[in-house]
Amino acid sequence: MTNTVRLVYPSIFTAFHNVRCAVSTRQGGVSADPYGMNLSFSVGDRKEEVEENRRRFFAALRIPSDRLAFPQQHHSANVAVAEEPGAFETTDALVTNRPNLWLVVTVADCIPLFLVDPGRNVAAVVHAGWKGSVSKITGKTVAVMRDEFGSVPKDLFAYIGPSAGACCYEVGKEVAEQFERHVVTSRGTRLYLDLKRENLNQLASAGLTASNVEISPDCTICGSDLFHSYRRDKERSGRMMGVIGIKPMRDGIMESWKNGEKRSR
Repeated sequence: MTNTVRLVYPSIFTAFHNVRCAVSTRQGGVSADPYGMNLSFSVGDRKEEVEENRRRFFAALRIPSDRLAFPQQHHSANVAVAEEPGAFETTDALVTNRPNLWLVVTVADCIPLFLVDPGRNVAAVVHAGWKGSVSKITGKTVAVMRDEFGSVPKDLFAYIGPSAGACCYEVGKEVAEQFERHVVTSRGTRLYLDLKRENLNQLASAGLTASNVEISPDCTICGSDLFHSYRRDKERSGRMMGVIGIKPMRDGIMESWKNGEKRSR
């Protein structure tokens, strides 16, 4: 176990200096093995250690812990607009145009997916497991950005974060049959689902440009040194977090858009 907090940063957002986005790993926490850098209170880890892990994570990103918005994930296709910190019940995706409001998801194989509209200062986060992906949660999130804030899909940028890869994500026939055949591969009698490709397809169908999407090559299942994986470790698995938000402007002025109307905040 290392004491250095190791994070995964997307490169797709680096041109936007007001955007901060990262995904935690299992490295850098204080929890006893096998938890390490576990950020969930619901997996049997000690509360005090999870609190310290969270403190380290958000401190490494210079994010205030009282400005967090959490979807209370239920593998739904529900998308909420976040205007204040807090928990959002039965929700798996959040969208905001509020600066200094940080959108957080918890994962351990499901996809943490992040969206940015740099022109309108809008950010979104999506928790996309197979159930949410079947229900097209990613496409629905883009639609909320468009309808609520006037985002133009071709101007959006997206990051599909570390998650279960097609190399390892075995599913049963009853799950595979709910997806298009091109995102399912067979090896002998076993079926494997490519959730990253499925969500990439949803972004493309929603109007995003392929060059504006980054896909993490990392698989959480076989990347045991770096990532938690429920599929791999079951009840002995911790959880990671992904976070995104728009940093406040130094002078306190942030322009935002809603329904095509420009406003100063």
